[in-house]
Formats: sequence, structure tokens, C-alpha cells
Amino acid sequence: MLKFLLGWAAYLPLSWLHAIGGLIGRGVYVSSPRYARRLRENLAASGVCADARAFRRLLRRTVAEAGKGVAELARVWFGDPERTDRLVRECRGWEHVEAAVAARRGLILLTPHLGCFEIAGFYLSRRLPMTILYRPPRVRWLEPLMIAGRSRGRAKLATTDLRGVRRLLKALKRGEAIGVLPDQAPGQGEGVWADFFGRPAYTMTLVGRLAQGTGAPVLMVFARRLPRGAGYSLSLTPLPELPEDPVQAARRLNAAVEALVRQCPEQYLWSYNRYKVPAGVTPPPSGKGKDDG
Repeated sequence: MLKFLLGWAAYLPLSWLHAIGGLIGRGVYVSSPRYARRLRENLAASGVCADARAFRRLLRRTVAEAGKGVAELARVWFGDPERTDRLVRECRGWEHVEAAVAARRGLILLTPHLGCFEIAGFYLSRRLPMTILYRPPRVRWLEPLMIAGRSRGRAKLATTDLRGVRRLLKALKRGEAIGVLPDQAPGQGEGVWADFFGRPAYTMTLVGRLAQGTGAPVLMVFARRLPRGAGYSLSLTPLPELPEDPVQAARRLNAAVEALVRQCPEQYLWSYNRYKVPAGVTPPPSGKGKDDG
């Protein structure tokens, strides 16, 4: 039933979906105190707002953008591929992709929880063979929808476990692209503590290991939502070579994500529990961070 509804909603104009999404975002914010508290805390602690007035204004926009991110899934996952592809109005930095393809060393594409990261994967996988790392959702019935939506084009999925990492490595060795959410909290033994907007966040070391092991270049990817449902602007920016030291590499990775977020902070998913302490991981020396889901 849900897949049917999403398929029907996929034919609505993107401007309608974003309008509906704005209402969804506000509804969830009002009805879920836990969600609202985490969003406010993360946004306030980030330091991106100059004063209380700027914080209130950005908070309202962030709540609406989060809802848009939910509503637009109908179009990205189940909409007509050609019509959905045309929603990307411009793509800046494609020459970096072409250079990576010519070098045949593989390509690592990093899409933070910023803007419409789902359409970034969709657009790229229609043009490149691509293996995308994903974490199965806690709500099990959502997984088939996620797999169906993200497996379009030339995309393949790899789960966040040892088997999935091996699939990523094999794809890079074949000279193909892989996609990773760089600001997703990793599991025990898969990360190090590094500051993210001034607070310690358990940060994945996978990107550095893959880049150093294969020589594959790394690009930061951001699909910005354009005003009034006009579509998306996609940008691809090279990430400087990561240091061999895992902590230094994690710091550079987080700094690159921060730089993207500062371009458009209202479109970052501030409600994501970026500062949790994963099970089995020793908390950072400051004692900050908590594992609350």
C-alpha cells in the first residue's frame, strides 16, 4: 500500500511535494519532543547562527527542509527516471568525474546528510556503475522500499558490514564508483573521535582506508534544493588527499563536510544523532556524546 501511495505521489510536481513536505516537517517537529530537542541542540551547538534571531529563523527553515527531504523520496525513488533526471538543473564539477573515469582508479563519492542526497545518488548512478553503502533501517518493512528506490540506474547496494566493505573495494578495483555517507556514525572499531562543529563525533575511517588502498580520488557531492521546487543544483568538489593517520584523516573529512554544510545550513539533517557513542565504543575524553538512538 505504501509503495502504491509513493508511486502515485511520484507524479505530483516537485513544488507540491516540497509544500507537503514542509507541512510534514512542522508536524513531526511539534509531535515529537525527542526529535525536536535533538534538532535544536545540534543546530544551536554548531555555531552557524550569529544570534538568537538568526537561530529562530534558521530553525524554522531547517524543520521545513527536513520534511521536504521525506516528501521528495516519492519522486526520486519511484518517479519516471527521465523526468526525475531532468530535475537536476545543473551539475558543476563533472570534469572531475571524467578525469577519474579516464584514470580507471575508481572514484569515491561522498554525500553527507545535506540537501537531497538521494537524487545525487540517482543522478550519478544513471551515468556510472556505482556501489552505494547503506545501513538497513531499524524499521524492517522500510528496507524493501529503500532497496527498490536506491537500486535504479546502474546502482548496486552494499550493507554496512564486512561483506559490504569488500563489495566497495572490489568496485573500486574494477575502476567503478562507490557512494558513502561520510557523516554516518560507524560501528565499534570502524571509527575514531574527531571534532565536528566543535564537538567530538565518532567518525568513520573507511573512506581513508579505501582511498589509500586503491588510489581512488574522493569527491564531495551536494545536491542543493532550489527554491519553490525548481529542482536541484549538483556540485562535485575534490577532497584533498587524506593523511595516513586515521585521526588526522577523520578531522579533514569532517572539515570538508562542515564546509559544505555552511554553504546551506538549513538543508542539513541536524536531527541526525551525529554525536552518539556507538555500542562498545569508549566515549571521547570530554565525556560528550550519548547513545540515545
